[in-house]
Amino acid sequence: QVQLVESGGGLVQAGGSLRLSCAAVGSIFSINDMGWYRQAPGNERELVATITSGGSTTYADSVKGRFTISRDNAKKMVFLQMNNLKPEDTAVYYCSADIRRGIAQGGMDYWGRGTLVTVSS
Repeated sequence: QVQLVESGGGLVQAGGSLRLSCAAVGSIFSINDMGWYRQAPGNERELVATITSGGSTTYADSVKGRFTISRDNAKKMVFLQMNNLKPEDTAVYYCSADIRRGIAQGGMDYWGRGTLVTVSS
């Protein structure tokens, strides 16, 4: 079994910071891309940021310059540092990873259960 376990959400005032963490646990051969997505009430899930195994990153325009994605390949973890948070950043944040469970297996997308980030004005 493979699980992604998020932590670090919470309530913060506008302008504040939070750091989300996500750990991949279980039977894992390798991890390709990892990322963070979010879903606000009444909205569809949207991409926040992604990072390849080599460290290349992409960001949604709405978070560029404020959020930073990083990963620790040895610990099988991905992080999202969120600075200058705005009320519109309020959402459930989900971790995602493309994981291979064996040398002969292709990658499969896994999702965490989500962690709630609430930004008050």
